[in-house]
Amino acid sequence: MFEHLKSFFDRKAPAPKPLPEPDAKLALGVLLVRTAWADQAYLFEEIEQIDRILAHDNGLNPVEAAKMRATCERLAHEIHDDMHMAELIRESVDYTHRQETVQSLWAVARADGIADEREAALVELIESTLGIEPQDSEAARMQAVIP
Repeated sequence: MFEHLKSFFDRKAPAPKPLPEPDAKLALGVLLVRTAWADQAYLFEEIEQIDRILAHDNGLNPVEAAKMRATCERLAHEIHDDMHMAELIRESVDYTHRQETVQSLWAVARADGIADEREAALVELIESTLGIEPQDSEAARMQAVIP
């Protein structure tokens, strides 16, 4: 019996699935997650907003969007260079879609109803890296949709 118990505890957990190489879609997800994490509180409202954005932007159902968010969360733990993620988007996406990216970031930053300087500072830094003009940045901020 002891050997049976010992073998039970000696089992190794299955290796986690390897992370995919980030593309513009995953980079957006990573930045959405990092924006939500910026204030050190990852709240349900922010998670729900991220899932809505990922579902809308990628034509996913709610379960697929949640799985994509989970992948983005894992990537966000591994990749600490937010500017590299923003550069991936800038190099792959036209200006109009980069503005929509900024709107999405603001929607996540505001999703919990708390205006936090750390979230705002991160979004503004990402906006700069995305090459968003100041007048367009302000418009994106005002048009951020928060259901």
